[in-house]
Amino acid sequence: MWLPLLGLLVGISLGLLSDIQIPQIYGNYLSIAVLAALDTLFGGIRAHLQQVYDDKVFVSGFFFNIALAAALAFLGVHLGVDLYLAAVFAFGVRLFQNIAVIRRILIVKWTERSKVSQSNATE
Repeated sequence: MWLPLLGLLVGISLGLLSDIQIPQIYGNYLSIAVLAALDTLFGGIRAHLQQVYDDKVFVSGFFFNIALAAALAFLGVHLGVDLYLAAVFAFGVRLFQNIAVIRRILIVKWTERSKVSQSNATE
């Protein structure tokens, strides 16, 4: 669980502390890379909450998702078609699905914890 959070904190810190300017021509690639990274991050959090998390799956998925999304965007640019929109849609849908599952898991855990504390208080 610590690897996704560490990566997020390092990435946010580097982004805020550096003064790197990304050329406009790479904007589509960057947006897809960020969505792929966020999708992988929330997928890792979801896997941890479901107790099926694996570091190898997380790291390989992170790099594979980014490479696949960049390849789609690159192919789309050379074909003259906005293929990056397909990746944006796919990663966006998966991102919201992961967040919804995380929310449900946390709500179930919170209600179970409150029920246990209430039953302990009545004893």
